[in-house]
Amino acid sequence: MRSGSVLIASHTETVTETAARLLQLLSLLQTRREWTGPELAERLGVTVRTVRRDIDRLRELEYPVRASLGSVGGYRLEAGADLPPLLLDDEEAVAITLGLRSAAQGAVAGIEESAARALVKLQQVLPARLRGRVDAVDSATVSLGGPAAGPRVDPETLVVLAAAARDGERIRFRYRDKSDAESKRFAEPHSLVAAGRRWYLVAWDIDRADWRTFRLDRIDAPFPTGVRCPPRQLPAEDAAAFVTAQLARSRPPRSVVLLVHTSAERLAETFRVRPEEVEPIDDRSCLLRTSADSLEWTAVRIAHLDVEFEVEEPPEMRRMLRGIGAKLIRAAGDTERPG
Repeated sequence: MRSGSVLIASHTETVTETAARLLQLLSLLQTRREWTGPELAERLGVTVRTVRRDIDRLRELEYPVRASLGSVGGYRLEAGADLPPLLLDDEEAVAITLGLRSAAQGAVAGIEESAARALVKLQQVLPARLRGRVDAVDSATVSLGGPAAGPRVDPETLVVLAAAARDGERIRFRYRDKSDAESKRFAEPHSLVAAGRRWYLVAWDIDRADWRTFRLDRIDAPFPTGVRCPPRQLPAEDAAAFVTAQLARSRPPRSVVLLVHTSAERLAETFRVRPEEVEPIDDRSCLLRTSADSLEWTAVRIAHLDVEFEVEEPPEMRRMLRGIGAKLIRAAGDTERPG
C-alpha cells in the first residue's frame, strides 16, 4: 500500500477485515464505470453508511474515488497518480499493459477475451505518465505477421468497444463492409467475440433496428456518446452462438472431412474444434467433419499439426495440398544434387 498510510478500523471489526473489504471495494470499482451506494453495499454485505465510510478511507489513502450527486448517488474510480494495490512497480505495469494489448490481438491463443477485460480494467486507472510510456513502446514495436496471423485489430478500438459493451453505452463508428463500402453506424454494443483469427462486435444497430455482427478490423474511429442504454435480450443463447449462426448464414457451407491419425481428444484440443466435429474411430484415429470458410486456411492449419491425415472430401482440398506441398519443396530447394 502507500507509504505512511494506515487503515483505521472501528470497534466492531478488525483491521484485517477492514483491509480485506477495502481491497474488495477497489476491485469492484475497477470492474465497471460507476456503482451506486446500495449496489456496493449489497455486494460487500454491509450497510450504505459503511460503504461511505470505506470510500472516505480510500480517499485518505489517496485513491481518486469520485461521488456523483442524486437520490441514490454513485461512485467511480478516476485515473490517479498511482495504481491500485496490485503490488506492481511502474516497469511491471508497463510490461503487463503491453502484454495484454498483444494478447488481445490474438498473439496468445485462447486468452483474447480475458486479456481484453483485464486491459479495460488496467487502462482505466493507469496514470498518465505510464500511458505515455506504453504508447511510445507500442508505436515503436513491429510484429512479424503472416497469412496465419489474420486481420489485425487496433488495440484502442478493442478497448473502446469493450468498455462500451461493459458500461451499456451507445457508440458511433465508421464501418467498411466486404465490398469495401463505408457507412456510419450508431449502435448499442453487447459483446465482443473472438472467433479464430477474427474479432466480432455483437451490437444492436439503432438505425436498422436489428441485431448485427461487425468485424473489428473493419471498424474505424469508434466514438462513445456518453448515452447509456438498458440491456437488450440477445436472440440467441449467448454472443458466441449468435456470431456462429450469423457466419453460417452469410456463406455457403463447405464441408471438409479428414481421416486423422491421432486420438479424438488430442485433435479437439490441438486443432481447436468443437467435440461434435470429431468422430472417434479408435484410440489412434478419428474423423474430422467441419465446415470451413477458407479451405486454404484449413489446409495450412491441419498441415501444421504434427499428425498424419488423409483427405476424404472435398477433392479441391487435395489439389490445394498438392499445390502447397510443391511450393514448399521449391522453396526448400533441391538438397540432393548428383555428384
